Amino acid sequence: MPDDDAPDAPAPDPDAPPVEALPPQEEFWRPPVRFGSVPVETEPLGWDRRLRFLKLYPRVNLPTQIVERVHLDDRAADLDPNRLIWGDNLHIMRQLPNASVDLVYIDPPFFSGRPYNVIWGDRNERRSFDDIWEAGMPGYLIWLNARLYEMKRLLKPTGSIYVHCDWHASHYIKCEMDKIFGYDYFRNEIAWCYDTAGRTKKRWNRKHDILFYYVASSKVTINETRVPRMNRTDDWESWYSLVDEDGRKYQIDGKGYRYYADEGRLANDWWEDIRALHPNRDSKERVGYPTQKPEALLERIIKASSNEGDLVLDAFVGGGTTPVVAQRLGRRWIAMDQSRVAVSVTAERLKRAAAERGMEDAPVPDFRVEQWGVYEAQQLSRMPAGEFREFVLHAWGATRIGDADGASPVHGWRNQLPVWVGAPGLETRAGGADVLAFANAIRALPEYRDAGLRDGVMLAWGFAPDAVDAAERLRERADVDVDFVRLRQLRIGDEDFREHVVGRSTDKADYGEFLTFIQPPVVSVGHQALDGRAVTFDAGDTAVVNAGATIVNVQWDFDYDGERFMATRDFSFARDKRSGRPLTSVTWKFDRAGVFRVACRVQDSRGGEGMWTGAVEVS
Repeated sequence: MPDDDAPDAPAPDPDAPPVEALPPQEEFWRPPVRFGSVPVETEPLGWDRRLRFLKLYPRVNLPTQIVERVHLDDRAADLDPNRLIWGDNLHIMRQLPNASVDLVYIDPPFFSGRPYNVIWGDRNERRSFDDIWEAGMPGYLIWLNARLYEMKRLLKPTGSIYVHCDWHASHYIKCEMDKIFGYDYFRNEIAWCYDTAGRTKKRWNRKHDILFYYVASSKVTINETRVPRMNRTDDWESWYSLVDEDGRKYQIDGKGYRYYADEGRLANDWWEDIRALHPNRDSKERVGYPTQKPEALLERIIKASSNEGDLVLDAFVGGGTTPVVAQRLGRRWIAMDQSRVAVSVTAERLKRAAAERGMEDAPVPDFRVEQWGVYEAQQLSRMPAGEFREFVLHAWGATRIGDADGASPVHGWRNQLPVWVGAPGLETRAGGADVLAFANAIRALPEYRDAGLRDGVMLAWGFAPDAVDAAERLRERADVDVDFVRLRQLRIGDEDFREHVVGRSTDKADYGEFLTFIQPPVVSVGHQALDGRAVTFDAGDTAVVNAGATIVNVQWDFDYDGERFMATRDFSFARDKRSGRPLTSVTWKFDRAGVFRVACRVQDSRGGEGMWTGAVEVS
């Protein structure tokens, strides 16, 4: 009888690889001495033995800005929220603690050409892809390796990772993952087979993706997964030729009586029972972009490689399939993406999924929408003064001192320099009194008397003319019996401010965009009633404030409750079918007459997001 249920041979059980080093694999990568001096590359592309991937991708320790906390379930109000983050996943993951994640699934951009992978159309996505493909396949692998290394560091000893790719780069990715995770910790090359999209007569049609499955150690979490027998039920059932008095089929073998129960078979490493999403049949699940993966695929992975309450990480969240499935299965999650539009679409999908759950389901925790590297200036300006100072000090790389209320003129230290931070309001300006108070506070410090401290840094949205004059007049004061206190005044968000944080030591194109401040577009919506309770809405007159930005997405909520925006289905990422451009003009048919509140959210290509709300009377 075929033995579909036979387990794999037990794997060796060495200690888990250290999180700050590559796995020792001297025997596996032993140079072939009998063939002479043949070079063997044992380290992943981009690796530096002293600085690791920091040599090519220096560390940038910026804070995340919480822009929204989305409440989903009153029963889960006391639970810690999940996290949805817009920003560069490499630098975000570097700020997460070691051994904190149970499962990683990523569906990174395939090495199939830049235009194909640019889905959302915003500036950050395009900038990142330009950086990825600047040096062909080696550049792509270096970009991916730096991120895989952080994912390995984040995995718990019981954790595992699935990397989703296709034929363009799968063989090269496998070689690099062997070096990062260890050849002994490779478990499967899974082929996900499907039968959609086009056909050709010029070659065998490419109808499968690859998922590489690696584990952090032999202590990995793995749950039994059974799949349908794929029309082999009759053959399988024929092995059970005996029938008991209750009509149940059974057989007798070396283990005694065995009854037939069609529970499916243990899954193989080729999956053909999960079909790819169809643009028409799967309209409820689709969010509108071509590379979206089906929820059934993520459900299989998450069920097999995690348990309820475990933490799942997706660093390329795209349209949000991973967090949606993790949320439904009772897992915690962290999801991130370089595109602000992707994060907005994912947030709307998560809200809708939670709203469709019944009270009999488990409570759903809130989730926070956060931003890293690009910050909303208006929201920062509304922060309490203490929180704003702490945020700016963190971004500047300084350590806060004193009370949060900022009673002391010295708010923090960076590289042995005292730092002062101005008020949060965008229109406020530091004045001459602030300059004198900070200078006098520096002169009162022990370091000023004992170590010759003379310098200080003032950070503010702007400086009034008398602040600049006060700094100059300090040089000429006759009653100053010590050297002049040299104060540098930096406007928050200016080039000098950013360069002091990000540094000038790297030529990476995307680093120049870190630590920028954006403004929301001014959303303007007109509407016109049509026959049959239909109304046309037009957001085409929206004013984009950020320099060089364009509208890249428009979302609509035609039943806005006045508190929480939740995009109406099919209006989270709506595109013109011919041009692929965002629809700024849409028509909605209301189901009854009355007065309705409508909301519109607009995202621009620099990451700014603005909202309009209004009342519409339908007759």
